[in-house]
Amino acid sequence: MRLKSLMLGAVATAALAPAAFAERASDGEVRIIYWQAPSILNPFLSGGTKDVESASMIIEPLARYNSAGELVPWLVEDVPTVNNGGVSEDLKSITWKITPGLKWSDGSDFTSEDVKFTYEYCTHPEGGCAQLTKFGGVTSVETPDPLTVIVNFEEATPNPYGPFVGGESPILQKAQFENCMGAAASTCTEENFNPIGTGPFVVTEFKPNDVITMKANENYRDPAKPAFATVTFKGGGDAAAAGTAVMETGEFDYAWNLQLAPDVISEMEAGGKGVPVAGFGPLMERIMLNNTNPDPNLGPDERSVVRPHPFLGDPAVYKAMSMAIDRPLLVEVGYGQAGKPTCSWVPAPEAFAYSDVPGCDVQDIEGAKKMLDDAGIVDTDGDGIREKDGVPLSIVYQTSTNAVRQDFQALIKEWWSEIGIESELRNVDSSVFFGGDPGSPDTFQKFYADVEMYANTFNGTDPQAYLGNGLCDKAPRPETQWQGENISRFCDEEYDALHLELTQTADMAERQRIGRELSKMAFERGMMIPLVHRGRLSAHANSLGGVDLNVWDSELWNVADWYRIDE
Repeated sequence: MRLKSLMLGAVATAALAPAAFAERASDGEVRIIYWQAPSILNPFLSGGTKDVESASMIIEPLARYNSAGELVPWLVEDVPTVNNGGVSEDLKSITWKITPGLKWSDGSDFTSEDVKFTYEYCTHPEGGCAQLTKFGGVTSVETPDPLTVIVNFEEATPNPYGPFVGGESPILQKAQFENCMGAAASTCTEENFNPIGTGPFVVTEFKPNDVITMKANENYRDPAKPAFATVTFKGGGDAAAAGTAVMETGEFDYAWNLQLAPDVISEMEAGGKGVPVAGFGPLMERIMLNNTNPDPNLGPDERSVVRPHPFLGDPAVYKAMSMAIDRPLLVEVGYGQAGKPTCSWVPAPEAFAYSDVPGCDVQDIEGAKKMLDDAGIVDTDGDGIREKDGVPLSIVYQTSTNAVRQDFQALIKEWWSEIGIESELRNVDSSVFFGGDPGSPDTFQKFYADVEMYANTFNGTDPQAYLGNGLCDKAPRPETQWQGENISRFCDEEYDALHLELTQTADMAERQRIGRELSKMAFERGMMIPLVHRGRLSAHANSLGGVDLNVWDSELWNVADWYRIDE
């Protein structure tokens, strides 16, 4: 048996800031703006950060990560480990003890049956669960009594903190969702828009891609929280308008993901109404390479499913595309000190980052041209566009609508044109792009383009489940309702085998080595072209207290502790 070092270390205890208020709902309204508007409040049906984070105010996991990246109990008495007896000696099971007396927002008891149901909901063979990798290796969930949950794994699992941990894996109420299993999941509009939860707030009205109104949960476990009686959660617009609304006009209290140039942030802060807050976690801007064929002449159920792509599977093509990019200039243009060039899928924690990448920080146009020439991919008809096997290197390059991303598109299009690759630029409203609607042709999961650019991240400090998003069977496809996080449809047997080894490895140094190797494979074998390790930058009003920016979980992880500061 390998060492249990991952499981033996101390686990942080919850250490929330002391409340600056003494009565629930005493501070009126708090106004939050996410310029990527939420489209659903069920994170199992969306991989979009905006949907996961808005839902985190309502539905919660058993444990989550605090702002220091430490795993803390949330709906349980403590975090199970080998030392405290919560994880079995053979590492094949983990036992969670639910905190007694917890209530759902409708007043009913929160029990182990709800936890077990959530597992069954996400793993239903006819469903499409965006968070399926959280349940990798799980064989069963047992409920010996209403307050005990036992998760069993097929093999020894040194990192058992995937299921029910972090904002991406919250608990659904069985009574509300039991008729929404499998293929019916996406049809349950009322349930997906108005989930019953254990969190500090309850939905009063949800207008998809627009606004959510909420009120304090009268059954929340802390009788003094939340301080705010109501929430207005506005979606849409753009990052500039969101930043202005907090730091210049004071119209809103919190603005998320201010993907803006550094000088713009400075000008906004001078408005005197609010301040930016930032921190580096695993957030990484990348270009995903479609490993399948998005030809519009294929049928709707064949596009982005039929393999292979006509030319993006050739290493000479995607490596030349990467070499042509000036990452330091992208950082300067888009993020300043809030960005760093990277070629690692997992840029943080640093020990997991693949950093030994010759030339990642240096643009090499001539080297890219030579690589294509040497591979026989040349311009045969003089139109400036190279061909591979008679197919022009002409790509559709899509992303969400955002000023920084459109700047990146323009620059990268020019660099690629210099090496003989033509690009058609497309941008899609972010609420649609990240929305996960199985009926929409424009979602990032459906990927009806050759390449697409976006950023995402993962909860916690161990990327095992996140790296599992590169497994062959995690690709979005019609039978999964177009859910799944293997957006590139990347499929590599060696990658799958190495990830399996990661799930069975306890020694932390070895886990880090394997993690770095998986990031290297994703880059060198054509899953993606990493661009920028992004800091998470948001802003809050000067009058909003209790904000504790969290780059390891939902930014709204401690919204129950927010309060109004008298000015």
